[in-house]
Amino acid sequence: MVKKFVKKPIIIEAGQVAETQLLTFEHLPFCEKAQYNYSVSDGFAVYDELHRTWVKFDVGDWIIKGIKGEFYPCKPDIFEQTYEEVKG
Repeated sequence: MVKKFVKKPIIIEAGQVAETQLLTFEHLPFCEKAQYNYSVSDGFAVYDELHRTWVKFDVGDWIIKGIKGEFYPCKPDIFEQTYEEVKG
């Protein structure tokens, strides 16, 4: 039997990849302790310690830090449909 579910409301930290050449972790303070690699073509990667793997991001993607400290990419259109900014 298939059931329907609603995602629990949680606050996440996220930042958008603007330009790979100019991106620094100063713009993404939640990534300050993460390892990163600029040599990935047309994007870059952040090391996700939880899953012990490199996660690739493309220009325009949102970098999301999950509830266990993991990192994952989200395309801009999906991000806009899924999240709204928390004010204050």
